[in-house]
Amino acid sequence: MLIGCHVSPAGGLPKAIERGVERSCEAIQIFNQSPRMWKGRAYADEEAAAFREALSASSVKAAVIHAIYLLNVASENPDIRRKSLQSLTVSLRSGKAIGAVGVVLHPGSAKTGSTASAIKRAAGAIREALAESEDCPLYLEDMAGTGGMLGRSFEELAELIEASGAQRRLGVCLDSCHLLASGYDIRTRPGMDAVTADFERRIGIDRLGCLHLNDSMTPLGSNRDRHANIGEGELGDRGCAAFLSAPQFDRLACVLETPGAGKARGGSTRDEVELARKLRKRGLSARKRANGASARTPAARRRAGGTS
Repeated sequence: MLIGCHVSPAGGLPKAIERGVERSCEAIQIFNQSPRMWKGRAYADEEAAAFREALSASSVKAAVIHAIYLLNVASENPDIRRKSLQSLTVSLRSGKAIGAVGVVLHPGSAKTGSTASAIKRAAGAIREALAESEDCPLYLEDMAGTGGMLGRSFEELAELIEASGAQRRLGVCLDSCHLLASGYDIRTRPGMDAVTADFERRIGIDRLGCLHLNDSMTPLGSNRDRHANIGEGELGDRGCAAFLSAPQFDRLACVLETPGAGKARGGSTRDEVELARKLRKRGLSARKRANGASARTPAARRRAGGTS
């Protein structure tokens, strides 16, 4: 697993790599345009080349682009839909240019009207954006279920993927805070295993592209998206360790999007990235002990061909 955090590219794309290294990141996530403005631009060739060069020379092994939050590919407003489609297409092209492992997208909001109609609108925009770009994967993020947001369940994500043509480049980004808030109990190892098994049945682990690690300020099933620092929310150290140690998540980029400490709330710190690594090790050790204990039970020995 490549653990890191969201960083700013302010001052030039290679600055994002520097900030990632300062925070002990193996993976970083960036916005490819201002999150407060619609207007975006494609990276110049020299910008993208400088980023790729800095990436290859650093301890950062993976970069993820997050599409800005203004986007709503499910919007009924033609102007919002046009802007969303344009911005998403630029993000995918930028992802290709810098060698990103993928672009993460909030699947959109129904606002008013039926969810089925919203899924149809979102799928149409996703198909167009994929057709107007090449190679870079697009990962739909699971959502907490606030309001009319799409992607609040694995069933809904599967519907979106199917309606979008089930294209090879289309996958999922799982967020630990959103999972808990939407009703998936990942606070323990058995709970996490049940959730990953459900994901496998409904979507397929092969479509899982990256992860967001965030604790949650609000409880299970709250449908409220409120990120907390790692170990300081409803998941706690134990829940974060269970999430981080899921075997299906090996080798994926896992990005922290936590608020940070103090009034400035400057985002995830080096200490928090290191804590995530420690919790992953703790979770893996607990899983190994549990598997060993299971293998020593009489039933397990009989299944393996031993005696009781």
